Amino acid sequence: MTDLTRLTAAEIAAKVASGEVTAVEVTEAHLARIEAVDEKVHAFLHVDREGALVQARAVDEKRERGEELGPLAGVPLALKDIFTTKGIPTTVGSKILEGWIPPYDATLTKRLRDADVIVLGKTNMDEFAMGSSTENSAFGPTGNPWDLTRVPGGSGGGSSASLASFQAPLAIGTDTGGSIRQPAAVTGTVGVKPTYGAVSRYGMVAFSSSLDQGGPCARTVLDAALLHEIIAGHDPLDSTSIDAPVPPVVEAARNGNVKGMRIGVVKEFAGEGYQAGVMQRFNESVELLRELGAEIVEISCPSFDKALAAYYLIAPSECSSNLARFDAMRYGLRVGDDGTKSAEEVTALTRAEGFGPEVKRRIMLGTYALSSGYYDAYYGSAQKVRTLITRDFEKAFEQVDVLISPTTPTTAFPIGERADDPMAMYLADLCTIPANLAGNAAMSLPCGLAPEDGLPVGLQIIAPAMADDRLYKVGAAVEAAFTATWGHPLLEEAPSL
Repeated sequence: MTDLTRLTAAEIAAKVASGEVTAVEVTEAHLARIEAVDEKVHAFLHVDREGALVQARAVDEKRERGEELGPLAGVPLALKDIFTTKGIPTTVGSKILEGWIPPYDATLTKRLRDADVIVLGKTNMDEFAMGSSTENSAFGPTGNPWDLTRVPGGSGGGSSASLASFQAPLAIGTDTGGSIRQPAAVTGTVGVKPTYGAVSRYGMVAFSSSLDQGGPCARTVLDAALLHEIIAGHDPLDSTSIDAPVPPVVEAARNGNVKGMRIGVVKEFAGEGYQAGVMQRFNESVELLRELGAEIVEISCPSFDKALAAYYLIAPSECSSNLARFDAMRYGLRVGDDGTKSAEEVTALTRAEGFGPEVKRRIMLGTYALSSGYYDAYYGSAQKVRTLITRDFEKAFEQVDVLISPTTPTTAFPIGERADDPMAMYLADLCTIPANLAGNAAMSLPCGLAPEDGLPVGLQIIAPAMADDRLYKVGAAVEAAFTATWGHPLLEEAPSL
């Protein structure tokens, strides 16, 4: 029998719909895979074995009754532990929420369940999505399945690692400054940051509300599109949700054709600090797109050079506000409540023990940036830079249909290498941050392996807001051409565990 864990989500859905395999068989195969390899990878924080099998049996019963199944019915999925799940722990990778079981589902979680997608469990992540390596999780780091001594990216390293280790064919991540795309790049998978507001944030624990965006993670462009279509769409429970039709992402993924498209290469995303193998694979991707009939145009976005600095003022400022709700009074961890301490003392003790070093660093940085006398100099100036970056994008998209760049300057770095150097860690998101600041749609997909270390390299595609289908059009064309010439970087050269 075919190894069900090696199939794409689209293939699994087709087999379940036809009755060739049952959803229970598919789910059991992935649960067995998790049991076999996750002790080494540590992609999951919680596996909901019983809940997953209950969902799978319900799918099989629907098929037996002759009911119409959705495009991903019976397909297992790994859910980043930042979305609330009724009856299943949601920790956000933090001790301050260890053991918390939400009383409700996030809108995204509900849409997955309504579409008969099987939620296997919750994946590991940098605490409160703050990090680029998943080393900031209070529950220990996740290993990159290509090399377990290296990081799987962050903050959504658990989701990307679950895909690369064949523990799940689909996953969900969130992207505040690159936390879907950067893990996808270093694990040889596909990750998409939809247009800001395209996927509901209701029930997603907030880090930086003007930047956070949930999105699909998969091993192929088509699988990501199928998942994107399920989770996207207007939600009245989210005030920032866009009330507009979901772009035709699945159609674009099925009919990838870049002939006649104008594709911009961002001049600022190259030079010092970029690994030679990453630039080699990126330049090959540019030539590939040219061969496929696209017109390549060099684009300059001068404000992008200030994006990193602006992001690390805006995101911490919003985080210092959002994380004020973790006060030990309403839910989660409570320390020092022995009847002798005031509420303020209990709150202080709880936060001291419950928050990790990176979260504390960003809260302090954000509180300082928002403080009286410094607001205009820091936070206000960062917002002005954000406007300049948005204008650079607008000018660029007057000339081209999409922009492309490397997703990350380097391949996966060793666990611990940047743990004591926050600036080096922050530079991992150098190419991904501008799209978050402007709210544009962006994707990372594999474009080969770096020759010097044999590790995956990601190609980033950026499209205007609400033009998410362009990502899938270009991504599908690149993926098809790469697969035909060299084989899929993950499916054909899968790392062994």
